[in-house]
Amino acid sequence: TPNFAYTFIYLFLLGIKELSVGAIVTCPLEVLKTRLQSSGLTLRPVFQVQLGTVHGAGVIRPGPVTPSLLQVLRSILEKEGPSSLFRGLGPNLVGVAPSRAIYFASYSKSKETFNNIFVPNSGVVHMSSAGFAAFVTNSLMNPVWMVKTRMQLEKKARGEKKMNALQCARYVYRTEGVRGFYRGLTASYAGISETMICFLIYETLKKHLAAGRLATPADNGGKGPSDFLSLMVAAAFAKGCASCIAYPHEVIRTRLREEGSKYKYFFQTARLVAVEEGYAAFYRGLIPQLIRQIPNTAIVLSTYELIVHLLSQPSK
Repeated sequence: TPNFAYTFIYLFLLGIKELSVGAIVTCPLEVLKTRLQSSGLTLRPVFQVQLGTVHGAGVIRPGPVTPSLLQVLRSILEKEGPSSLFRGLGPNLVGVAPSRAIYFASYSKSKETFNNIFVPNSGVVHMSSAGFAAFVTNSLMNPVWMVKTRMQLEKKARGEKKMNALQCARYVYRTEGVRGFYRGLTASYAGISETMICFLIYETLKKHLAAGRLATPADNGGKGPSDFLSLMVAAAFAKGCASCIAYPHEVIRTRLREEGSKYKYFFQTARLVAVEEGYAAFYRGLIPQLIRQIPNTAIVLSTYELIVHLLSQPSK
């Protein structure tokens, strides 16, 4: 349909400028998040006193403590230099615009289809549409994100030559074959739950906002700046909730994409992380993820709503 094609084109062209700027600004946060999620992060030993032994005495045992965000940042700056905070930026710039365009075009089109199958604009429709769009986007874009993660995990001291995106892609193909580009895809599919939760919360809030707007006597049926601001707040809240609930898949995905690691499959990785590092390890890197994703999602979703609103206006 024309609206489907126009939505894709608008989002792609908009993404080239707006999303690329966002990718550049937030790239250091993504690098920090990926490093915190990785198994290569050096855990600081801290000595803890365990009470309640047989003889009533305390036993001093070492326990691992995850370095803080600032400690990881300081380590990167001192050992690798400021440029390492922008590792993986190339694949991100290449993939961010088409991934957003594919996602929202798929979401819009599948929503039309699911509205004819289920109760129109119901929670099932929103979750199904979001899940389908995420499945399509993850399947198509995983090779790009795989290369990005590998570049972000590469640790080279100051002055040492680092691989660019093309060199990294060639290395992955040479050492692991085509299958290497799809490492972590199962975790990405598990992460579809985050997208579904986000859109379910967002669409529910949007319905309440629309109902409140229609109930206002002075409302003339149009949308103003305050309406889009409300949608931004709703999107930010929805993304924050969804990220906190589904975040463990991000850690598992990063572990699966590590080179030559012991992590092979989704559930095997989850079990190893839980046994060796504890359940808290599943939330390493959550803070930079929230700082990066919440405003980004709020801007993207409100922009999408604006585009859909403009396209739905009758031509004069």
